Amino acid sequence: MRRNSRWPGFYKLSVEDRRRVAAEALGIDVDDLISALGDGGLKCDKADKIIENVVGTFSLPFALALNVQINGQDFIAPMVVEEPSVVAAASNAARMVREGGGFTAEADEPIMIAQVQLDEVVDSVRACTRIRQHVGELIELGNEAVPGLVRRGGGVRGVEPRDLGEGMVVVHFHVDCRDAMGANLVNTVAEAVSDRVEELCGGRMGLRILSNLCDRRKVRVTCRVPSHALAADGFDGADVRDGVVRASRFAERDPYRAATHNKGLMNGLDAVVLATGNDWRAVEAGAHAYAARTGQYSPLCTWRADHDDLVGTLEIPLSLGTVGGPARVHDAARLGLRVVDASSAVELAMVAASVGMASNLAALRALATDGIQRGHMALHARSVASAAGALGADVERVAHRIHAAGNVTLEAAKRVLAELSRSTTSSTSAPPPGQ
Repeated sequence: MRRNSRWPGFYKLSVEDRRRVAAEALGIDVDDLISALGDGGLKCDKADKIIENVVGTFSLPFALALNVQINGQDFIAPMVVEEPSVVAAASNAARMVREGGGFTAEADEPIMIAQVQLDEVVDSVRACTRIRQHVGELIELGNEAVPGLVRRGGGVRGVEPRDLGEGMVVVHFHVDCRDAMGANLVNTVAEAVSDRVEELCGGRMGLRILSNLCDRRKVRVTCRVPSHALAADGFDGADVRDGVVRASRFAERDPYRAATHNKGLMNGLDAVVLATGNDWRAVEAGAHAYAARTGQYSPLCTWRADHDDLVGTLEIPLSLGTVGGPARVHDAARLGLRVVDASSAVELAMVAASVGMASNLAALRALATDGIQRGHMALHARSVASAAGALGADVERVAHRIHAAGNVTLEAAKRVLAELSRSTTSSTSAPPPGQ
């Protein structure tokens, strides 16, 4: 069944009704959805088998980003994130992108790098030459260590020696991981080939491990947004477009701004990575290393005006998997993969990157109009109201009043809640009319 990610009014529904609508649209039994998300998707006894010294589990909100269209196909993107406005902003920006034809994405083959490092190499030039002369042998040796991966169509694709100077040589093994993120596979290859590499190069064996700078596993996304779709209350669409472009150029010139620019992108991207049980620390490390590859930290996503449109371009290394890892034991991660319904790890990477681009656009549009705080604080007010002790309908009442007053603080929320409580008590204790 072809999916449609346009669910108007979804955010207005109760949690119970959202579950019903989502389950129906996704073709998932609503009881399965509720069961997968119970206990945050991970019971304590399972958590105790994943890491050490477990005393409990820690839950974060599991939400759905809507309106995402990539290469003409609709996707529902699962997101796990604690920051207010991220999901709403990404969904809203994806709707704007949809008006320009949606996201266009492509991705490299899922190639990860295994590094085998040597110190104290007497003749680095000769060592690199020897590696090049034995590439076929080294590929075969690496593939013997991961027969299951080879059967699935993956394996070692190439070998590259690098002279780092002062007697240090590192040999890169390029491993096609197929639908796995690949850390364990790549480390297995690195250790399997290390003895032979040492024989060929001489010197002393150093580290044997993957690199999280997976620059052979990049995703590229572009989008085109009509100016009229960017318009906001009191702001012309063309003015907003130009404001986004100016903000992009600021990030391109200043690493201090670029860091926050990229954080806005990672808000959305990381949330999809978490929701599908992938390693967000590895993704962050690779993204930021790639952003600094020229010697100056730069934005991963840039924006330009093209006639009446805003055009975005994103390139980012992204190592994600749809098999193995936490998805084996984490019910919510398995549900996340069912929700996104990606045909491969490559397609999942396209979805995550597109949601990241939508988050970046949403942040820049907010900065170019009302500023980042207006919409953010409106949603943050609900969290503050809950923290003050508000329950049920009182959460929205308290949130509305503290936001309208421009005082979204815990103290203000407690005062408003106390006033509501006194008002309720007074109305229930008053005698009925006519008595």
